[in-house]
Amino acid sequence: MSTNTSIPPSSTFAVCALYKFVALPDFEAIRQPLLNVMEQHEVKGTLLLASEGINGTVASSKAGIEALLAWLDVQPGLDNIVTKLSFDDEMPFYRTKVKLKKEIVTMGIEGIDPRKVVGTYVKPKDWNALISDPDVLLVDTRNDYEVQIGTFEHAVNPVTETFREFPEYVKQNLDPAKHKKVAMFCTGGIRCEKSTAYLKEQGFEEVYHLEGGILKYLEEVQPEESLWKGECFVFDNRVAVNHALEKGQYDQCNACRMPITEAEKNSPAYVQGISCPHCIDKISDEQRQRFIERERQVQLAQQRGEAHIGSDVNQVIEQRRQKKEALKKAQEAKKRS
Repeated sequence: MSTNTSIPPSSTFAVCALYKFVALPDFEAIRQPLLNVMEQHEVKGTLLLASEGINGTVASSKAGIEALLAWLDVQPGLDNIVTKLSFDDEMPFYRTKVKLKKEIVTMGIEGIDPRKVVGTYVKPKDWNALISDPDVLLVDTRNDYEVQIGTFEHAVNPVTETFREFPEYVKQNLDPAKHKKVAMFCTGGIRCEKSTAYLKEQGFEEVYHLEGGILKYLEEVQPEESLWKGECFVFDNRVAVNHALEKGQYDQCNACRMPITEAEKNSPAYVQGISCPHCIDKISDEQRQRFIERERQVQLAQQRGEAHIGSDVNQVIEQRRQKKEALKKAQEAKKRS
């Protein structure tokens, strides 16, 4: 897969999503030098390192992104990284982080290795023809809150909260004997590397995925030819991007981190930084008080001209998943007793 690192000089900030599945036996040793390079060139965002590769989204000036990619390109195994670029007038990240992980995208299934088996890559220019085939089942591998603000026509929504739930969706809903052709897509392509590998391992024969993900499709396919509907959720302060890869119309609830519309912000359930229609009936009194205090700190920081750093969306979603899993285990234990 080719990469495109051409950055328009007029853009204030370049936002670069990148990943590569590659064996990195000494990935821990890469962390500090990588962090140093990011800080040196004022690159913000989060990169994940694991024995299976690298993944993340970062932002900086044109020069900063080019410097980071140039450094990565000369590291053993990290050349020719898959990248997707978009642009913004504001810095979409507050912090610079490099995290060490067990997986660079968490599916929770041992032995799934996209370097050994993976689905067939389909370029954006060929995607419309594939998903217009009535024999093809089109599956959106992203989480429900992402699907709600945009997806492809006729795509199936697995209604998952995290990618960990995707294997169970496959187990309960897909059948190799019935679903002969399955096409999948995600934001930047990385989740589909694992989802297609998983389906191949489960005996599905014809498995396809959108090369470069939704972001590459929006970049290369003209709006008048596009089968994409809505906006694309992104894991940074932009919340979502439109077909031009510019910041979209959605904001984000600082309590539950879910995307919200202007209409939802006019709801009585919406209190800035404290609640929204998605979470008002789910947060406890303790959480509400914590959110009230955090919002007070945010307002004080804004008055001082500073950026207040809150929880990122992945952290909140993982906390929600753990709570849901604990409840499920408690219910199962109650049934056995």
